[in-house]
Amino acid sequence: MEDKELFDEVSQIVSSCVPVSPHSRRKTKKIRVGKVYVGGDAPISVQTMTKNPTEDTQALLQEIKEIEDIGADIVRISVPDERSALSLLKVRDKVNIPIVADIHFDPKMAVKVLEDETADCVRINPGNIKSAIKSRELTAGYDLLERIVELAKEKGKAIRVGVNSGSLEKPILEKYGKPTPQALCESALLNVKLLERLGFSEIKVSLKSSDPYETMIAYFLFSSVCDYPLHVGVTEAGTRLSGAVRSSVALGILLWHGIGDTIRVSLAAPAVEEVIVGKRILESLKIRPQEGRVIACPTCARTQIDVVRIAEEVEQKMIKEKINKSVAIMGCVVNGPGESYVADFGVVGGGSSAVFYVGGRPQFKTTKNSDEIVRKLISILADNSTEQKRG
Repeated sequence: MEDKELFDEVSQIVSSCVPVSPHSRRKTKKIRVGKVYVGGDAPISVQTMTKNPTEDTQALLQEIKEIEDIGADIVRISVPDERSALSLLKVRDKVNIPIVADIHFDPKMAVKVLEDETADCVRINPGNIKSAIKSRELTAGYDLLERIVELAKEKGKAIRVGVNSGSLEKPILEKYGKPTPQALCESALLNVKLLERLGFSEIKVSLKSSDPYETMIAYFLFSSVCDYPLHVGVTEAGTRLSGAVRSSVALGILLWHGIGDTIRVSLAAPAVEEVIVGKRILESLKIRPQEGRVIACPTCARTQIDVVRIAEEVEQKMIKEKINKSVAIMGCVVNGPGESYVADFGVVGGGSSAVFYVGGRPQFKTTKNSDEIVRKLISILADNSTEQKRG
């Protein structure tokens, strides 16, 4: 068979392939969390949770500023006690993104933040909140739940029913024996029905396990029976590396199936890193426009420059400065020229020098010194950023 016949045969096979497309986004109720809409046709938002003690207002504000600068849409803040509630009162007017008050154990804290209007939404964990259910019978705490709902209605605030595998209600845990996806779904639906009974519907729901697979099943189950917007994430996902992997797998699959209206990547790491990973997940699925991209080779014995160090430093600069360009940082000439051709900028290690690409074309060379390469790339990016702003 001649080459042309082979090319024609392969071309015909490829042209008959059926591309796999993501599922349409699940239709959910649209609610408002401060100035951000969640659900319906609203963009999928990225949120995180502060790590500093809430009562340390200076540290809290600094952390929130970093979160805002990196592009978070919503921030969640723990309110375990009166001091934390007071701190929230002090910072409220200095925060530019919606605040979700995270409430556990003491429903009076939910009442307080709603009365003070220091939060745009309150998160209630059914397994830890005293106003929910005891032995499947409503307790006196139900009065507090009524007060929370009354205030949320009056102030125009939302409520998140946040179910966690580590803190399910005792009756549900006893029924299933362990925190199964079905147990998470039952807990969430039960508490949604409680709120609906009180005439409240500005609700979003989360059903999180530290196990990515069980997390996914729980969300699939709940989304088949309820149309409230979903906050998706894997709880206690792990470290920077393991947590990012587990979260990416679970969130990627759920989002591909059209499930998820707001996301949080839970990491044992700074909040800004949670936001970055969350944004990158959405960008990878083409749900959110790309906000700058570093293309870096994984390195091998052919590597001629310190790709790892250069890529890390350049990426941090791009994130901080919000530089929306693609930069290829490649260790050798095997794939380097090809990747640099399709990127906005690139550097390739080869022989005795590092070759810089601009607009897909080689422009100049420098030594392979990492400091010099980083300086040159950052200078190119800064010049381009200036030109963008002028335009």
